Amino acid sequence: MLVFIILSVALLIVLFPYFWTLLSSFKDAAAINHPLDFNFKPTLDNWEAVIKSDIIRCLLNSIIVGVVVVLISLAAGSYAAYSFSHFNVGGSSAKFLVLLAQMLPPATLVIPLFLIMYKLKMIGTLFPVIIAHLTILPLVTWFMIGFFDEVPKELEEQAMVDGCTEGQAFIKVIIPAVLPGLGAAGLFGFILSWNDLFYALLLTTGKCNTLPVAVAGYWTFRGVEMGQMSAAIILAIIPGTIFTLFIQRFLLRGMTGGAIKG
Repeated sequence: MLVFIILSVALLIVLFPYFWTLLSSFKDAAAINHPLDFNFKPTLDNWEAVIKSDIIRCLLNSIIVGVVVVLISLAAGSYAAYSFSHFNVGGSSAKFLVLLAQMLPPATLVIPLFLIMYKLKMIGTLFPVIIAHLTILPLVTWFMIGFFDEVPKELEEQAMVDGCTEGQAFIKVIIPAVLPGLGAAGLFGFILSWNDLFYALLLTTGKCNTLPVAVAGYWTFRGVEMGQMSAAIILAIIPGTIFTLFIQRFLLRGMTGGAIKG
């Protein structure tokens, strides 16, 4: 009973900000000024204003950037993690050197990246923010190393005895064995890309703005348009939640499948 009460309180604490934001999206300006007043007349004005804005285009931009970043990061990160794990490339210390890139603050990277993209006439496209978000590659690689460490080398050796090349063994045996890791790393990378405001704010303009930039745009010189911002935040939460639920099912299939079933 005590455990149930503790879990219920924890769930309430986690869910209450989402409930509050959803409630605020149906309030007018006068009702929002009284956050503890739950007796108000709901309105769809905030949602209509958000839908009529360019929020949908920004949402699609974020999805495109997130998916591309995840696919590239998983493809490159899985090969790198496999090399570190199975071939001990660079020795044990090399695994820690992978994270050196993450020690640099984003502010030191964004200026040279902006200048390079400006020279290449890429400013005004999604390409600069995709390149910037690929800085998560070391984290994805580090994340994946542990999963590859858990794969017995005998599985790969058995596949090669059965006639597979190293590349075929990697695709047909190793990858199915680390599907849960790929799913978790993909979810981790997508969330980092989805929530980024710093790079997106400095490297995208106009039609290429991503969703965090659009949400931040409701902080105007007149103040915060809280109702519309709340509606935009709810829209920003939905795709990430759907992606998380999909990956959760994917993780379960990977954990119950793996190389033995594969």
